Amino acid sequence: MAAPVSACPACDAAALAESTAGRGYAGDGGEAKRIMLSLPQVYCAACIVGVEKGLTTQPGVRSARVNLTLKRATVEVDQDVEPEALADYLTGIGFEAYELDAGALMATETDKRSRELLMRLGVAFFGMMNVMLLSVAVWSGASDATRDLFHWVSAGIALPIVAFSAQPFFTSAWSALRVKRLNMDVPISLAILLAAGMSVYETMHSGEHAYFDAALSLTFFLLAGRYLDHRTRAVARSAAEELAALEVPRAHRIVEGGEEVVSVADLAIGDVVRVTPGNRVPVDGMVETGESEVDRSFLTGESLPIFAGPGDMLNAGEVNLTGPLTLRVAAAGKDTALHRMADLVAIAETARNKYTGLADKAAAIYAPVVHLLALGAFMAWLVITGGDVRLALNIAVAVLIITCPCALGLAVPAVTTAASGRLFKKGMLLKSATAMERLADVDHVVFDKTGTLTEGAPKLENLGDHAEADLVVALGLAQGSAHPLAQAIAFAARGEGLVPAALTDVREVPGHGIEALWNGQQVRLGRAEWVGAHVLGRTATYLKIGKRPAVAFTFTDALRDGAKEAVTAQKAAGCGVTLISGDAEEAVRDVAFRLGIDDFRAGMLPDGKVAEVEALAASGKRVLMVGDGLNDTAALAAAHVSISPASALEAARVVSDIVLLGKSLAPLGDALLTSRKATRRIKENFGIAATYNAIAIPVALLGFATPLAAALAMSASSIMVTLNALRLKVGK
Repeated sequence: MAAPVSACPACDAAALAESTAGRGYAGDGGEAKRIMLSLPQVYCAACIVGVEKGLTTQPGVRSARVNLTLKRATVEVDQDVEPEALADYLTGIGFEAYELDAGALMATETDKRSRELLMRLGVAFFGMMNVMLLSVAVWSGASDATRDLFHWVSAGIALPIVAFSAQPFFTSAWSALRVKRLNMDVPISLAILLAAGMSVYETMHSGEHAYFDAALSLTFFLLAGRYLDHRTRAVARSAAEELAALEVPRAHRIVEGGEEVVSVADLAIGDVVRVTPGNRVPVDGMVETGESEVDRSFLTGESLPIFAGPGDMLNAGEVNLTGPLTLRVAAAGKDTALHRMADLVAIAETARNKYTGLADKAAAIYAPVVHLLALGAFMAWLVITGGDVRLALNIAVAVLIITCPCALGLAVPAVTTAASGRLFKKGMLLKSATAMERLADVDHVVFDKTGTLTEGAPKLENLGDHAEADLVVALGLAQGSAHPLAQAIAFAARGEGLVPAALTDVREVPGHGIEALWNGQQVRLGRAEWVGAHVLGRTATYLKIGKRPAVAFTFTDALRDGAKEAVTAQKAAGCGVTLISGDAEEAVRDVAFRLGIDDFRAGMLPDGKVAEVEALAASGKRVLMVGDGLNDTAALAAAHVSISPASALEAARVVSDIVLLGKSLAPLGDALLTSRKATRRIKENFGIAATYNAIAIPVALLGFATPLAAALAMSASSIMVTLNALRLKVGK
């Protein structure tokens, strides 16, 4: 396989794919197989287009999808297509590719790339400062042999540093030129090489001016932009991988004469498996025997366990809490609801990552214009001077340098970095390069309930309504259970200094509650139907002592700090607000009422949440999704932009664009305001770059700017862009 060739291989590779289009899929139409390819050096929307369109022109390829976050391609192919052939093809057109090794540490690769850019940036800065010091002597009047000596010393410093530090631009430009295409790094590389080459020529002929400092300053500022951009594009692990980690690899299958441990992949529909308390359910299946309570919060977001008995359907990944169960297998492996959820996340991540940033749009037309201007200047001055190649080339180099996209390259990352710093101080961490732009577009916010708008832990709210005798019995029953409602009773009662009643024959009845004997009479704490109580329309558990009427312990889920402020701020910003949750309707309605949310949905499964988000998007809304659970991951990925609190499960955090580091939701309002300001700063930076070019380009074309003056002007525009971005740090 070919060696790595590119830092950003052929950002306009879509044109290459189009040039070979028309062949399409010509496979055998049989059962497809899936190939995963690693693309460690793709980093922009054009790369996605280039890889996907290129792959779909290959024989036997049915479909191709690139996940930019993971830097991977998923390819559906005929059985006879080999991964090596596709990897070699992509490498041949400028995209380093190889068959995915699941054990590869992508985070390590990301850190390695970051360290490499920072090292090149530091070397470029060192060389730039030293050559500028040597140039002071020349500017001060050094002439003849002394001037030539300083120029040669500058060459000795500059040339190896340019060769080393500018490699990311050179390799990217070469990968594009190899396939007869242009990208943004082609004019950058040409400007650096021509500035260094003209300086060597001038030094060899004892010229008065050399431009080694221009070549180095150009390299330094462009590397600064590339490094900032890279830092904002830190790659996170896939949420789909987090979901897959919940899949149980082995199951206890019941066979004649006992049971055996088998791989889940070996299970067939109709097999019977046993699930012991404390373990995850390995398959989708119907309960055959046993009763228990099951934690299915990852799937529905419902904060309380549910009863499971014969005839009930359970899903892979749910946790059996209290009693042993046997299940008849309805789906296993890739056919389970859990695996389908992982697929939903992967598809939604891919779709959202095709969002094209403002810089990518501007870059699409920039490169050819720069080359045409420089070529036009060279040809025109060659005619004007009657064939003076030296002067014409100097002017062409000045045009290339002065139009070099340094300010354009810094326009977005400088603002994103400044805005990220401001939001970090407010307690928010940006994980996506385009999150700021997308957040500024938001006009509708969708909140999850449990663990997002609420604390996610039930609290006893009617402790004072019960007699002390009832409370000590309830404490005696509750203290031995892991059920969230029992734990809430125990916590509240102990907080009042109560001592549990002396109970005997205490036992937990799976799926129902806890019972014991107290003073010779039976006492129970659990479900309404089990103790013979009237069901309340809210979260409650019930205590039955002897033949006395049962009494209810009611619970509430406290609002998260800042939830009210966050909802109010989103409304004030002109956004619609929707609450969707897997909890019961009474609990969802209560939270919606307390927060002033009129639009809410209850009992939502993960695919239902995705459908709600997609329906809003289809109606023209730009949706911000705020959620914290595995059941929210697909909806988070499907939204235009997404936020998770730091307390969220890992899968929700890694799929989100922004992580809320503190406990309060109040910073959400400031995030929306900052993002809108950041987008204005980005557009202003583009305006600064355009104004600079409108003034500087005519000066260079008319021959009034040397390559050194062009480099200084280019540096000044970069500084202006950076200073404008820094206004965000003070909230302007």
